[in-house]
Amino acid sequence: MEKENKIAIMESFYSLQGEGLHSGRAAYFIRTAGCPVRCEWCDVKESWEVAGYPRLTPMQIVESIPADVNLAVITGGEPLIWQVGELNMLLRKRGIRTHVETSGCMRIKKEEWDWVCVSPKRNKLPLPETLLSADELKVVISSVEDFQWAEENAARVSEACVLLLQPQWEERDTVMPLICDYVKKNPKWRVSLQTHKYMNVP
Repeated sequence: MEKENKIAIMESFYSLQGEGLHSGRAAYFIRTAGCPVRCEWCDVKESWEVAGYPRLTPMQIVESIPADVNLAVITGGEPLIWQVGELNMLLRKRGIRTHVETSGCMRIKKEEWDWVCVSPKRNKLPLPETLLSADELKVVISSVEDFQWAEENAARVSEACVLLLQPQWEERDTVMPLICDYVKKNPKWRVSLQTHKYMNVP
């Protein structure tokens, strides 16, 4: 008998997409638990562990989503450590657009998603094939050395991929002038801000 697919869910909530190209859109966030990357400046370190969080079937997850939702963002943790293909299929059957936010360290089936955002981390390097699947490359900048890291990853994405530089929240006052200057000199890049923190929404 085939084992039932269940996903550890840390939280789910309806809010606004706060960062990236789709910033400002209403979105239902599904945050999975468990992360092999464990970046030191992660905003949600509570998502690193799996223990203590409920494991739900894709159907249970989808049935809890309000009727007026038309965009779901699967995030984490690292959502691709779970079998999220069935969840994606059920969301799309309901007419819900599906986005995923990943570090890129796991394989992804690009055709399953409406939008793939890859935010690479040095702790666990992104896979070349996952970078090629990215619609959006979002690199967090916490120091001047991170611009080289951003360019290394930008060289590995598709030509159509949107390139974004985002200040690390605690360092924003220091790095924001650096990012602005860099984007003016390298206009293939755009700036991403964590606008949900300014708006005080989750």
